[in-house]
Amino acid sequence: MVDAVDERTAVARLLRRTCFTASADEIDDAARIGWDAVLAGVLSTAGDDAGVRATPVPELPALNRPDMGDEQDEDARRAYTRGAREQMDDVRLWWLDRMVAADRPWRERRTLLWHGHWATSFAKVRSASALLAQNETERRLGGGDFRALARAMVRDPALLIWLDAGRNRPGAPNENLARELMELFVLGVGNYAETDVREAAEALTGWRVMRREDPPRVRYAPRLHAGGTQRILGHTEAFSDRSLVDLLVSRPESGRYLATRLWGWLVSPSEPADASLRRVTEAYGAGRDLTALFRALLSDPALGQADSVLVRQPVEYVVGAMRALRLRPSTLDGKAAKALLAGLQALGQLPFQPPSVGGWPSGGAWLTTSAARARLALGLRLAREADLSDLERTPRKERPEAVARTLGVERWTARTKVALDDAAGNPAELTGLALAAPEYVVG
Repeated sequence: MVDAVDERTAVARLLRRTCFTASADEIDDAARIGWDAVLAGVLSTAGDDAGVRATPVPELPALNRPDMGDEQDEDARRAYTRGAREQMDDVRLWWLDRMVAADRPWRERRTLLWHGHWATSFAKVRSASALLAQNETERRLGGGDFRALARAMVRDPALLIWLDAGRNRPGAPNENLARELMELFVLGVGNYAETDVREAAEALTGWRVMRREDPPRVRYAPRLHAGGTQRILGHTEAFSDRSLVDLLVSRPESGRYLATRLWGWLVSPSEPADASLRRVTEAYGAGRDLTALFRALLSDPALGQADSVLVRQPVEYVVGAMRALRLRPSTLDGKAAKALLAGLQALGQLPFQPPSVGGWPSGGAWLTTSAARARLALGLRLAREADLSDLERTPRKERPEAVARTLGVERWTARTKVALDDAAGNPAELTGLALAAPEYVVG
């Protein structure tokens, strides 16, 4: 039996995993109002959010996409590629800014989870507007009925481009989307057969991505749909993309798979116990209620166990640090903004650029030696950009504890404390070191 942490530590853990960070004062306030009220407040997305209003979705000028196969139009292709990359960086900085500015950041944290689930990369999509539209879909539908989200995603232009499903024709249908829909997005490995993938690929034919439009759009061409009937998971009918999704999300394996995958990102690196998995999937229920699923995950007793520690993903780390230091990506100058994105790339998690359709790694994969160096460099950079005047007015010997309260760290280990005491004369160096300390990175 693993010991449980005290209630204040459990509340702090809840806030870190849903709101990116929490200062000691915020944790104290939350502990006073109690776990249930804190959880209800975290998951609520109702009402006005001044931080969201202050960070409206950017409007991207349409780019003229040339024929990428025309060697005679090299200058136009280079201009398009440069413009698309610049727009992508603008969107990355906007989303980081939204995550930092939101008064109730759960919706952005949840969108980041879905970005890792329906992982889609600019490296192949090459359209910031398509990825921005996908991001909005994940934000808008990420807390409701999972069927609505899955239905939208199988017609999402960016995902279709990423999985070569934008020109899916009968006779030789591309199986990528059908396979990942079953393996990674809805059912999980072992819950389908190869014949199901082939038949599902037939059901997904007919949808085309109009890449010359900006943003790219999907259109249905009946003449490109395979027609006939398909037999998928024991059901035979003339499937469409929607009826295929409806079948997959109705399978009991789907709820268990989703619960298990989200468990690893929010609750614990260990597999959920049978009782926990049963409780979470019952909450998800026949209505496929994602907010009920998140509520059940976050209220599971495992979240309060001492060994349920998670490593902050780089984006969580950066957003949490900037919220704590009251820094906004939108207020950084051009050089500092580029350094922020370069730092995330060095850490291995540049938004909208996952390494594969499986998304980013998790857990100990973020604790490499190179990541530690990158984290320290980025932490020092952020500290130099921050207003540390309050820390400068704090007596030197009290500064490590003051930084701990700002970052919501309960206590420094003796080894970290020695390093922080040595750096206490330089507030920026002290803060940068604290941001790279294990007590902040893991929790």
